[in-house]
Amino acid sequence: MAVPPNALKKWEKVRDCALGLPGAAEEHPWGETVAKVNKKVFVFLGVHDGSHPLGVTVKLTDETAHAHALTCPGARPAGYGLGRAGWVAVPLEPKGAPAAGLLCDWVEESYRAIAPKRLAAELDARRAGGRTGAESGAAP
Repeated sequence: MAVPPNALKKWEKVRDCALGLPGAAEEHPWGETVAKVNKKVFVFLGVHDGSHPLGVTVKLTDETAHAHALTCPGARPAGYGLGRAGWVAVPLEPKGAPAAGLLCDWVEESYRAIAPKRLAAELDARRAGGRTGAESGAAP
């Protein structure tokens, strides 16, 4: 199955957003891409080789964001019991899928739910200074 170019670009942008956050690292457990902070997953990015539809799974603790995410075409509570803890799987490919900017906001919320307070404070300091992860020289 071919990956639609616009969905792949969106996936890459979301991945870059995730890896630009303080202390974020990419790993590939179970054959899929995840971003971790402090050895804990804060976003599941799946696989991008065309073997499965592109999507991201994030932990949304804000009730409004969680409800909004679930209104996206194809979105659903994450499997393996993660949905009960606020994790939402959001596909990137269907028409009406969220824009990359909104997905990056959700990735940041998920990060804040998982990251240690000192790293969340570092992110706040970056934001206050008007710098993004890419601008601050954070490693991808």
